[in-house]
Amino acid sequence: MAGGSSSSSSSSWGPSPAAVKALVALLGLGVAAYIVGPPLYWHVAEALGRSPGACPACACDCDALPLLQLPEDCAKQFKEVKNHASGEETEKNITEMLIEELKQREEEATEAQQQADVKLLEAKKLASQYQKEADKCSSGMDTCEEAREKSAESLLSQRKLTALWEERARELGWKPGNVKPHQNQ
Repeated sequence: MAGGSSSSSSSSWGPSPAAVKALVALLGLGVAAYIVGPPLYWHVAEALGRSPGACPACACDCDALPLLQLPEDCAKQFKEVKNHASGEETEKNITEMLIEELKQREEEATEAQQQADVKLLEAKKLASQYQKEADKCSSGMDTCEEAREKSAESLLSQRKLTALWEERARELGWKPGNVKPHQNQ
């Protein structure tokens, strides 16, 4: 065979499976840091005694503002608002909101991972299909090359045979141009 082709199990285009796995792992770590980072920051800040979102005490005229718009310091003066804005209940609400947000982000990350998996599977199927087509093309080229080689050999042997017959005919007196039509007797 003239060209010769070597078959290998991996294609020469596209990212390697190890690179894809590393990218997916890096993406997963980024999503995890995005989900866990902010709540972890708030817990560490609370443990150190710093409250990143704490406001300075306000001096306000509590009687002039509507009850729902009162700053926290003013609201503590009113008994019915004090129970609603107590520290434990607010902390529970914040914790519940954080848990809900974490669940929502986890669902979004899971959905994004599933979409990425589907796209990766589609890409693998498409790559497999292209590889099959390339194999068919390569096989067809091999077949054509073999047929060309056989026809070249056949032509060479036919030319040798023709030369041999022409040489015998000349020995018997044949000359080019004195061809007589075949007569039926």
